[in-house]
Amino acid sequence: MLFPRASALAPVIDLESTVSTNDEVLARAPGADEFLIVATTTQTGGRGRLGREWVAPPRQTLAASVLLRPRDSAGVAVPLDRWGWVPLMAGLAMSRAVDGVLPSPRAALKWPNDVLIAERKVCGILAEMLPTGDGVVVGAGVNLTLAPDALPTPTSTSLAIEGAVGDVDALADAVLATWIIEFSRLYLPFAAAGGEARASGVRSRIVASCDSIGRPVRVVLPDGSELRADAVDIDDTGRLVVELSNGSRQSVAAGDVTHLRYE
Repeated sequence: MLFPRASALAPVIDLESTVSTNDEVLARAPGADEFLIVATTTQTGGRGRLGREWVAPPRQTLAASVLLRPRDSAGVAVPLDRWGWVPLMAGLAMSRAVDGVLPSPRAALKWPNDVLIAERKVCGILAEMLPTGDGVVVGAGVNLTLAPDALPTPTSTSLAIEGAVGDVDALADAVLATWIIEFSRLYLPFAAAGGEARASGVRSRIVASCDSIGRPVRVVLPDGSELRADAVDIDDTGRLVVELSNGSRQSVAAGDVTHLRYE
């Protein structure tokens, strides 16, 4: 078993190798219970946000995906316009999981779902809705033991580079187990409250922990347009609220965000 600690917390299908853990969960979703998890340390054809390819050397990363079917305490489906909080909760949970294996806590959440260490990306999150529309698959890719010359981008890092100690299996299991615990602590009250981020306390926790808030940012929107503004808040549906130079505010639902320095 590749993930003994994690498997004691939730049903984990551990694979020696797979093309995509998100695809594996999507294929198993019909009839599957919530919190089905597929995980591996060798993913050969993963996806990132906005359709980007996510490729990593074998046995140096963690790829894990979980099936969620957001319903409130009465079993009523959470409205779709509140599902934007799901990847944010996954990202915050992963930042805590990453901190758990570092010599000192340094992980930060960047809106909407990247985990950074000293402004370098160590983890990305991808959420994909089920074709049936009644659930979502949330996937995470974490750089575990990648050396500097194997990093996917100049702005990436790995847990080993940042001082985490342990082999791939130990790091993967520790990160996955803590991610499950921390994600559950955020997601279960959120779902039970019908996706009400304020009532469940999720919004205040994410706003307090999101490193993008209070910083100047550049946002490249899905249509290719760009805006520069100050990130000031997250609204009730999980969108990033930015303040433009003229004082007006705009909510951003999707886009590539880069943290800038004040000039």
